[in-house]
Amino acid sequence: MKHPRTVLVLIGSAVVFVGSAMARDDGRYANSPLKSWFDSLKSGKGPCCSDADGSAVADVDWESKDGHYRVRLEGQWIDVPDDAVITEPNRVGRTMVWPIKGTLGITIRCFLPGSMT
Repeated sequence: MKHPRTVLVLIGSAVVFVGSAMARDDGRYANSPLKSWFDSLKSGKGPCCSDADGSAVADVDWESKDGHYRVRLEGQWIDVPDDAVITEPNRVGRTMVWPIKGTLGITIRCFLPGSMT
């Protein structure tokens, strides 16, 4: 059995995490004609959440080589797992990424390639 203090710390951390995730969706995209499309996006890793959770990526910060993608986040190049790539047509045109920061660094949950203009 876990120590009661450890359980409280874990519960407190979960509440802070859920609160911060909910705070990111501040309603600014509620009336966007693409909101339902963003909300439905998913990769092989699962749902991507919504536009509020994703980040646009400048053309100089992503590339495709040998059929695989990589993206530069926080100054480092990160390989995009093949199952994180969204394969449906990009309705916004710009490249987007849904990164997850964890104890082992940044991983990519979803990646939507753009038109690279």
